Amino acid sequence: MIVKKVATAGTLESSDILITVEKEEGDNGIRIHLESPVKKQFGDQIKQVIRDTAEFVGVKNAKITAIDKGALDCVIKARTSTALYRACDSTSYIWEKK
Repeated sequence: MIVKKVATAGTLESSDILITVEKEEGDNGIRIHLESPVKKQFGDQIKQVIRDTAEFVGVKNAKITAIDKGALDCVIKARTSTALYRACDSTSYIWEKK
């Protein structure tokens, strides 16, 4: 899938994450910028969940900004999926592997 517009999902409330997806020019892959109070402990894990979710959805190029407020992995995955589908103008949702 191809990112067509800027899209967001989530909030800045405690235990949530705000994901913003933007179009990435060229073939730079998935670029992730993360802001989180737990970045030192869990930053790599948060980025991996975002990257895995983008791969599962089928997005190859995107700039993803994540502002984390202590979200669990399942919340990160849900917010990332939603933002990616919105950014791609897609309603062909795939929620799990078959």
